[in-house]
Amino acid sequence: MAGIRNVLFVMYDQLRFDYLSCAGHPHLKTPNFDRLAAQGVRFARSYVQSPVCGASRMSFYTGRYVHSHGAAWNNFPLKVGETTLGDHLRKLGVDSWLVGKTHMKVDAEGMARLGLAPDSVIGARVAECGFDVWVREDGLVAKGPDGFYDEKRSPYNEWLKARGYPGDNPWHTHANAGRAGDGSLASGWLLKNARLPAAIDEPDSETPWLTDECIRFLQSPEARRPWLCHLSYIKPHWPYIVPAPYNDLYGPQHVQRAIRHPRERDDPHPVHAAFMANPMGQTFSRDEVRDTVIPAYMGLIAQCDDHLGRLLDHLEATGRMADTMIVLTSDHGDYLGDHWLGEKDLFHDPSVRIPLIVYDPRPEADGTRGTVCDALVESIDLAATFIEALGGKSPRHIVEGRSLLPFLQGKTPPDWREVVISEYDYSATMMAKWLDVPPVDARLFMVFDGRFKLMHAEGGFRPMLFDLETDPDEVTDLGDDPAHADTRQRLFGHLARWARRQSQRTTISDETILGMRGKSRRKGILLGVWDKDDLTDPEVRAAVEVPTGDT
Repeated sequence: MAGIRNVLFVMYDQLRFDYLSCAGHPHLKTPNFDRLAAQGVRFARSYVQSPVCGASRMSFYTGRYVHSHGAAWNNFPLKVGETTLGDHLRKLGVDSWLVGKTHMKVDAEGMARLGLAPDSVIGARVAECGFDVWVREDGLVAKGPDGFYDEKRSPYNEWLKARGYPGDNPWHTHANAGRAGDGSLASGWLLKNARLPAAIDEPDSETPWLTDECIRFLQSPEARRPWLCHLSYIKPHWPYIVPAPYNDLYGPQHVQRAIRHPRERDDPHPVHAAFMANPMGQTFSRDEVRDTVIPAYMGLIAQCDDHLGRLLDHLEATGRMADTMIVLTSDHGDYLGDHWLGEKDLFHDPSVRIPLIVYDPRPEADGTRGTVCDALVESIDLAATFIEALGGKSPRHIVEGRSLLPFLQGKTPPDWREVVISEYDYSATMMAKWLDVPPVDARLFMVFDGRFKLMHAEGGFRPMLFDLETDPDEVTDLGDDPAHADTRQRLFGHLARWARRQSQRTTISDETILGMRGKSRRKGILLGVWDKDDLTDPEVRAAVEVPTGDT
């Protein structure tokens, strides 16, 4: 396997690209992210295929655009038949294990149609996005008048109960609730409570629990075989509440200015206006909210960094750093009030751009350690990278990403991509209702060439366009500026070529098709032949004769 035996694929949820000290944050300290960046390559211009949890993750796990796999939003099932990272790696003798979150919704109807039992080995893998499950915990154990948001059993909740935390949902009443000064509990859903310490002992909170589970896997008999372990953390995703001492690490004085401008509210694009008007946009537009929530978000990241340090220490102590590729990334960002928005969803950098650090233990990567790569990278590139790092060849007719191994070895592929693409399906949101667009038109596309970023909205809306060279904050929309008509046309050309790509012929490769050309004559199919002398292949000419014994 060319020196790499294992892959530790670490994903954080809703971690912004610029909330790391190695990425230039002036206040937040992340020494362990920095530690791995010093040993690997930080890819500074990495983008997700969709700025929402479920769709983004399905692209990570298949190596395919949302346009290809179809699971375009949270709780949209990934259709049976999609080849996953686990499927590719098992062919190479490498197991794929899950520790944490996937946000995957199973195609139960498709499984039933094919007779796949969920409790069979194959059925369980199909139902879990190709992974064997060490522990799956999506961290969405919210409960309202209509019941639980996620009806699956929560292993973390059961673990908390076993630890003595009371109630039927200690995820809500302790791990994601605050402890007020008088000892009372305060809901973590209410943003005003974000500065309170979570009502849980720090070692019992979600991030250390998942770290413990990962280390337990690394110490298990299952880890004696080559593996990819997907350690998928729940934080710093909301609820924005963190246990002591992390709740007090940062304060309003550490909150950077919001990246926004009043002109964004002056005749905005209708889609941007709709998202600004939703509850997250309205709330995070208030300075008191940002001053309360962002210190908690930073504390969650600091906690993630500390437990990353525990994990790296374990890998070093056990010698696993010598044969394990390590990747740190996120499924999308978080607006946190930038552009008058909360959450993620649209295509400004705080939402669609992600951190990506890759550590390759092999000597071939020694020359790039501690460097920053500015190539345009897509999240689907990781699947191809893992396949090739573990000794395989990425099947280009299935996996649409490109391997990053050349960059890790100091090489730049001559035909690297000119643009990155992202998509967002908002058909299930209240914003689609406000805009009165049917599901087929509630779709957005981003094309970014490294300078100009185009957002196309189906449904007859005008585009948005930003020039990140002259406007790095993306606050001046050039979508209807006549001076940039050629740029818009050029980027729409890229989008059209991307939309015409071959993405559904996944059962046969180009190489196999090329090998089929001209072979039918040697199988006895002789179309358009007048006389045997027209046949240039002597074996085919001989075979065309009717044996005399058959007359």
